[in-house]
Amino acid sequence: MRVAVGAATDTGTVREENEDSVFVADPEGELAQSHGVLLAVADGMGGYQRGEVAAQIAVDTLREDYYGSEIGPTEVPLRLKQAFRHANELIYQNGSANGDDNMMGTTLVAAVIRGNDLTIGNVGDSRAYLIRANRATQVTRDHSLVAEQVAAGAMTEQEARESQHRNIITRALGHRPRVDVDIFEIRLLADDRLVLTTDGVHDYVDEEDLTRIVLSSPPEQAARELVQTALARSSNDNVSAVVAWMMPAGATLEPQPVEVEAGGRGALLVPVLVLIGLLVFIAIVAVILFMGGGA
Repeated sequence: MRVAVGAATDTGTVREENEDSVFVADPEGELAQSHGVLLAVADGMGGYQRGEVAAQIAVDTLREDYYGSEIGPTEVPLRLKQAFRHANELIYQNGSANGDDNMMGTTLVAAVIRGNDLTIGNVGDSRAYLIRANRATQVTRDHSLVAEQVAAGAMTEQEARESQHRNIITRALGHRPRVDVDIFEIRLLADDRLVLTTDGVHDYVDEEDLTRIVLSSPPEQAARELVQTALARSSNDNVSAVVAWMMPAGATLEPQPVEVEAGGRGALLVPVLVLIGLLVFIAIVAVILFMGGGA
């Protein structure tokens, strides 16, 4: 499969600096051919310009460490994890290790597409989505206070989306000397799409709209549309998105408008209600027939 990629980032209408950092390897480049296509999005946090520094350290270290030496076909997950941990050490040494006043940190979600294999690493609440069969699935788990509350059943997803605490991160690069890294491995199929976003995008663009935008446009245009949609919906953060498409044989980069079914539980609601109504109707008819027979 050919891989087409695109990326977009914007400071937004509220922040003075863009503390997001994005990296997209050239799919046709020599390193991408030998090591895989590396993609990454980081969302920095900290005092004046410190978040920008943390995010840039994360992306630069990831790129240098991952592409720094030859890598075997089964070594991608370990190489990603080691790169994340090295980035964490560097950010910590340049920040928190020098006192709380110097604290800085960043989220980091990264993906490697190597042949039909997809490997994703994640720390923080930037996300990776896989779009398959016209539906988006969030692959990563948010390391945030509200995500933990949702997992514990103490908060609904809608409440989490509206919570004033939704930006409280429970895991990030640079906050502690060591960090745990989530790794996900997926076998890719032709026509799959991969989307990486910062919370400035996915807090304002739901999965149904994200799917529609990504399926309707080539990756570069789709990434720009995700960013612009988030801004149009009053995103108050920096906004960044990376889109990759596993192009089937014969596919072109011409826009292809599609109809997207509502994802999640909502997609099942109508057929379930119809089935319940049918069962109730059958039950009523059976009671009438029984009573009629008894008379």
